[in-house]
Amino acid sequence: MNETTVTLVGNVATAVEYRETATGGVARFRFAVTARRWDRERGLWSDGSTSFYTVSAWRSLGANLAASVSVGEPLVVHGRLRVREDEREGQRKTFVDVDALAVGHDLSRGTAAFRRAARAESRARPDREPPSATGPVLGPAPEDDPWTEAVAGMVTEAAAVVEVMEVAKVAAMTTAVAGTAPSGEEIGGKGKETSAEHRLVTAS
Repeated sequence: MNETTVTLVGNVATAVEYRETATGGVARFRFAVTARRWDRERGLWSDGSTSFYTVSAWRSLGANLAASVSVGEPLVVHGRLRVREDEREGQRKTFVDVDALAVGHDLSRGTAAFRRAARAESRARPDREPPSATGPVLGPAPEDDPWTEAVAGMVTEAAAVVEVMEVAKVAAMTTAVAGTAPSGEEIGGKGKETSAEHRLVTAS
């Protein structure tokens, strides 16, 4: 869907009205944009015609806007342009609305001090401790944590595999030693041969 976005520079014409709706909070105010023209005859800038827009800001933008903006302050408003017609007092009238995407003070007209808004979670839990400078601190996992149970099972299986491998290794080494060791008969035979030779030498 094609949408027309505009950037307006002007002044807040009415007090900001903020209210909660089913889809979130919304702030509305009238915004006056006055054209500036250079007057060659007098050699100075003069005000031209003034156009009025109804600006709507939703959710966090609306809440921050309601807490930051007062009547008469210069703003820069960027948003989607909406043109609608309505019948009032028997006459058809045209209204121009802007769904704001971003709103800020016009710093060519003055100064502003920015304050970062707290997150909704922080506002809901004011007793929450500030995060550590070294990073978040992780607490113990719950007793019924499926990840903890899965890791414990993997560790148990790994330990069983290692135990089986150790037993197999010991058995292989035992078999190898048993295969290379001389038997009792071989040892006894060698002893007898030695005894016979000894007898021959003794007899001679």
